[in-house]
Amino acid sequence: MIKNKTKQNKNERPPIIAVMGHIDHGKSALLDYIRKSNIVEGEAGGITQHISAYEVEHSGKKITFLDTPGHSAFTAMRLRGANIADIAILIVSAEEGPKPQTLEALESIKEAGIPFVVAINKIDKPAANVEKTKTQLLEKEIYLEGMGGDVPFAPISSKTGEGVSELLDTLLLMAEMEDLNGDGEKPGEGFVLESNRDPKKGICATLIITNGTIKTGNFIVSENNAAPIRIMEDFLGKPIKEATFSSPIRITGFKEVPTVGSIFSIYESKKEAEKASLEFTPEKNEVPLFSKQDSIGKTVIPLIIKADVLGTIEALQKEIAKIENDRIIIKTILTGVGNITENDVQIAGGDSNTLVVGFNVKIENGAKDLAEKKEINTGVFDIIYKLTEWLEEKIKEKTPKVKSEKITGKAKVIRIFSEQKNKRLLGGEVLEGVISLGSQVRISRRDFELDSKGKILELQSGKIAVKEVKEGIQFGAVIDSKKEIAPGDILEVFVIIEE
Repeated sequence: MIKNKTKQNKNERPPIIAVMGHIDHGKSALLDYIRKSNIVEGEAGGITQHISAYEVEHSGKKITFLDTPGHSAFTAMRLRGANIADIAILIVSAEEGPKPQTLEALESIKEAGIPFVVAINKIDKPAANVEKTKTQLLEKEIYLEGMGGDVPFAPISSKTGEGVSELLDTLLLMAEMEDLNGDGEKPGEGFVLESNRDPKKGICATLIITNGTIKTGNFIVSENNAAPIRIMEDFLGKPIKEATFSSPIRITGFKEVPTVGSIFSIYESKKEAEKASLEFTPEKNEVPLFSKQDSIGKTVIPLIIKADVLGTIEALQKEIAKIENDRIIIKTILTGVGNITENDVQIAGGDSNTLVVGFNVKIENGAKDLAEKKEINTGVFDIIYKLTEWLEEKIKEKTPKVKSEKITGKAKVIRIFSEQKNKRLLGGEVLEGVISLGSQVRISRRDFELDSKGKILELQSGKIAVKEVKEGIQFGAVIDSKKEIAPGDILEVFVIIEE
């Protein structure tokens, strides 16, 4: 971050608010009402696919909102949203009360160490019960004002707008208590909120300015990525020449896609920017190589992930990690922003175990043809659970089957009728479970397991050939066994299953 060498000019800074909570509790609808527009579109699968930022004005003061996804797959992005924000709104349905995602969002807020207000939404619904919701929150150790705590709350309806003005008043009051300020004379600094490769504009990045001012013609540095700011737009997509703290803006000019969540700094000259980018020490974030021990007895599934923005890739990796089991390792060999290309498929080599997935992107025709030729599975999706369902199905197909024994019953040998080579004709009684024709047997004598197994070749009950005999019934059987079987021996009957 840039250190200001001149006298600081502190000014009141608009608060940056993260809206957090359960997927269906009305976060996007609340933002839609606040903005008095239709910016919030229908969300595929009910998921806000990546963070967006919006700026509004209330009582003559600006407020910046971050719309953080509520689906559990986007935990990493929600955490980032909370860390960037000054204050959080934890939205809870007055119909359903707190859900697991509500508590996940609360943990994110606590880890970020920021104050929050609870918005009890959907009070317009017939099943809404604000008092019950407050009690449920208390049971989850969320102590509201008037309920033994100091967490402010606001009953609202994102549909009718009831209580929304009071919620905004509360946010401005909390911001005043936080004493938020910034120095407009300093070069800008802040966070990269999202980034993507636009086919027309090139590489674009959404930024949140936490201090200072940015102007077109300045140079921006994010990690080792330096670029001139050629085009700058506000959150509505309108061209602007200048922006200051708490503003969400979108810029173009980067040569490489900047890392989501990375810090950026602004410089006046190209020379200063390039020097700063060269001084950056990157963290080691290469795909880890699995040790031999990790891979013993496991099948490695190489995975390539392409998506519309970097933040989505990070979130998808968290979701995909849940699919691993004790027989397979999912090894991400490539991630990137943009459509699935021939080059992506080439990286997979000749390994038909490789899976290639895209989220909110397309697969180019050349890539599709090459994947079919190499027998590599590809899939593109715009709904998170469809992607994970597809992956689970493909991984299940590629997971090696494991054989195991399933005990079906036990029997006691009563009499040996004859023995010819390895075939033993005997009579017995089923002690428990069921014994079946074709099943295998393990032989025990006086509670000591013999090093001997056999197979039931023939089975009779009441001198009639049968397929199975149940508990308490006597039977006759021909068992194929290399070892001698004696009266009193216990036969443990089992079948081999693959799963």
